[in-house]
Amino acid sequence: MTATQNTQPNTQNVAYAALVTRLSLGVMYLAHGLLKLLVFTPAGTAQFFESLGLPGFFAYLTILAEIGGGLLLIAGIGTRLVSAALIPALLGALFLVHADKGWLFSAPGGGWEYPAFLIATSVVAVLLGNGAYALADRLPVLRETKLAS
Repeated sequence: MTATQNTQPNTQNVAYAALVTRLSLGVMYLAHGLLKLLVFTPAGTAQFFESLGLPGFFAYLTILAEIGGGLLLIAGIGTRLVSAALIPALLGALFLVHADKGWLFSAPGGGWEYPAFLIATSVVAVLLGNGAYALADRLPVLRETKLAS
């Protein structure tokens, strides 16, 4: 790169990068919440949480947070707030479930690389905000709140 080239980021590209990040995280959270709801069942998820030493009702809160948060991220409503609020669930998964399984997620029981990557990606979403095509930026009632970019 020469000294005369513009080194400022293209804001259009940043908005699209935020969109891809937001949608990827939203789909991932939604899928994980639906997995707990439809496959493991809320009762089974609660039993697993209890086996970790957590109160069983945390499972229900986690399912609600993952499904609701995933839908909000997909819609582009409160990306910064939602992404930050979901990081504790990922920290729980990282330290209580995956940390002792090794690094690779393909290891038996799943290693810690995937939840660590999702935490980093969530921090990126907090920094970038809603990005392009966010519902919060299109609806006046949401645009005037902290839920917009």
